[in-house]
Amino acid sequence: MAAEPNAQARSNGEPLEKDFSHQNGMNGYNNGANSYHMNDMNMGHGDALRQIRTAGSISISPELFEKIYLSPQNAVKGDLRQTFGNPTPVALIGFLLCLSPLSCDLMGWRGSGGNGAAGIGSYYFFGGLLMIIGGFLEFILGNTFPFVVFTSFGAFWLTFAATLQPFYMAYGLYAPPGGTPAEGLATVGFTASFGFFLLFMAVLCFIYLVCSLRTNVVFVVIFFTLVVGFGLLAGAYWQNANAIGNSDPSAAALAGRLQIAAGAFTFVASMAGWWIFAAIMLAALDFPFQIPVGDLSTMIKGASEKEKAKER
Repeated sequence: MAAEPNAQARSNGEPLEKDFSHQNGMNGYNNGANSYHMNDMNMGHGDALRQIRTAGSISISPELFEKIYLSPQNAVKGDLRQTFGNPTPVALIGFLLCLSPLSCDLMGWRGSGGNGAAGIGSYYFFGGLLMIIGGFLEFILGNTFPFVVFTSFGAFWLTFAATLQPFYMAYGLYAPPGGTPAEGLATVGFTASFGFFLLFMAVLCFIYLVCSLRTNVVFVVIFFTLVVGFGLLAGAYWQNANAIGNSDPSAAALAGRLQIAAGAFTFVASMAGWWIFAAIMLAALDFPFQIPVGDLSTMIKGASEKEKAKER
């Protein structure tokens, strides 16, 4: 059924969102002297972007390419990228509709709080479900970096939701055995332990930050603020444990400040995410204006491009 609207649009002379219909032979798309194929193994990333820019039948800039796929171009068999829709905005909206409210909760806006427990449902169905679905669709399209990022964050939101839900007894298991829960002891054990999970989420985001240096500026901003945000959250949890275990009011005050700072950094990350989500949606609908995201794909040359340069 998807082919019928495209056929109708083609017969009316209307532009398609992804028009690669001018095919010349088995391996190229021709426009005068300029031909390009998405799966040409012998063409470097920079050459492909330059050739795509000069092709009359395909108008796409390096920034638009990075906006759509969020990773440097790689060789993918078949025409899946021209057949299926772009799954990136689905995963992004799942991420944003969890992180944006949570960051406001962490900062205590409008009397909010509770470590974001009010958003358990959104963590399951937006953060977990949509991000994992979007991640596996990126896998089908051959986009490894978005696949790993989206599925790992989908798992994070599912983990966070399960930890907050009483059914899983994440908090209750820290109660002393054979008696009623001692509020202070249970809170210290749980809070100190959960801080390590947040710390290693910061480590994971740092690896993503390094990788994002070959994508765009917005992605770099997102991962940088998430590294700092997760680190501050881990510190807040440990300071809370110190405050309860040692009855130290100064540690409690410090934990509160760390939590607010973490909320501020994650809020910046969510705003950057809304920016790139809007950029992708405008590009998908072929709007006459585009939102810049700061292409970095040509700043750091890939290993394959360097090898080809040596061969030349």
